[in-house]
Amino acid sequence: MPKCTQPELTFPSFDRRKIEASFTGGDVSSDGGILLLREADRRLGLVAALDEVLVDPRHPVFITHRQVDLLRQRIYGLALGYEDLNDHATLRRDLAFQTALERDTELASAPTLCRLEQRVNRQAAVAFHQVLIEKFIASFAEAPTELILDFDATDDRVHGNQEGRFFHGYYGHWCFLPLYVFCGEQLLVSYLRPSNRDGARHAWAILKLLTQRLREAWPQVRLIVRADSGFCRWKMLRWCERARVDYIIGLARNRRLEALGAPLMAQAETAYAAALQKQRHFAWVDYRAGTWDRKRRVIAKAEFSAQGRNPRFVVTSLEGDAQALYDEVYCGRGEMENRIKEQQLGLFSDRTSCHSWWANQFRVILSAAAYVLMETIRRVGLRGTQLARAQVGTIRLKLLKVGTVIVRNTRRIRFFFANAYPYQELFKSVRAALSSA
Repeated sequence: MPKCTQPELTFPSFDRRKIEASFTGGDVSSDGGILLLREADRRLGLVAALDEVLVDPRHPVFITHRQVDLLRQRIYGLALGYEDLNDHATLRRDLAFQTALERDTELASAPTLCRLEQRVNRQAAVAFHQVLIEKFIASFAEAPTELILDFDATDDRVHGNQEGRFFHGYYGHWCFLPLYVFCGEQLLVSYLRPSNRDGARHAWAILKLLTQRLREAWPQVRLIVRADSGFCRWKMLRWCERARVDYIIGLARNRRLEALGAPLMAQAETAYAAALQKQRHFAWVDYRAGTWDRKRRVIAKAEFSAQGRNPRFVVTSLEGDAQALYDEVYCGRGEMENRIKEQQLGLFSDRTSCHSWWANQFRVILSAAAYVLMETIRRVGLRGTQLARAQVGTIRLKLLKVGTVIVRNTRRIRFFFANAYPYQELFKSVRAALSSA
């Protein structure tokens, strides 16, 4: 008797033709754009550098999967949208992944990748961040004249009994409190912290280390620290002044500040009553908190609208027009918040579900490495194109999630992308830009 096999999936017919589907198409991948990740990684040498600073305790005789391949498998997977280690149970057989890792055999399983996460310690975490900073420095062809370092913290919500998690009253849930440092769109620090600490904890030490390394590379560079009021600590401001580092940092409002800004707010309220349009007035005031060592210059913003008063204050060492500094410099920190969203929503830096603290820190760093690769594609490959400002989710969808048939033999590996892929010319230009020296 003939052997009949039923399709795994059936769909409503079209023009009296049956529509059937099954997962038996052979060597087909939805991730053909992983080759662009490979080009970005080859250009930076990022994963190879991370591999060099992470000690591999395994005996060489018994190693099946090289550590550098494990790192690439995990980082490329995050960039392609695979947040869970269990995804690699099937991805390990994907020829696109194998090609990107320069392997002809199955890649590592989820348990093997899990063991990789468990071998990280404090020294490795510090060394990984040194790699990120060195790659940032190497990305400049010429010494920059000015760099703005954005500091910000965010909540990383947890749902288990992970080491170091605490309930945070402001956010209203159990979480970690990671600290991020960006320069423009480039990531420098991705540091996991417990949430029972001051939001500015260790920011001063990190700033000092960054300043030392950046000044070592570029002695004449002007450094500016930008942050919200959670990082306004007078000892940090004093250190910046002594180290010739400028700052523009939010200042939490209080009765004394509001009293200093009262005349300005009165002007804004009077102007609103006359025009019935939102009014924004700016002025400089001198302010010294009770714990500060001296007075400092503060930008006072008095805003009045239909919703009422909205005062804001920013302490800064910068000179210039108060409104221009507020609008053009301080408000630019909003872009960093978008970068953090890319980390958490697009690259799963909040997937900190391991019990071990350092394993969770490693996951945050892996997400950071995936971001560096994606940012390189955006900064180098997409410069001047329609996607020059695209977020990582858009880049993934339009450039990495490319359907392809893969044919592999002893002489070559061929990727056959879909004829109807709408971004063919853009894909070619990105590949050319990433491949150029």
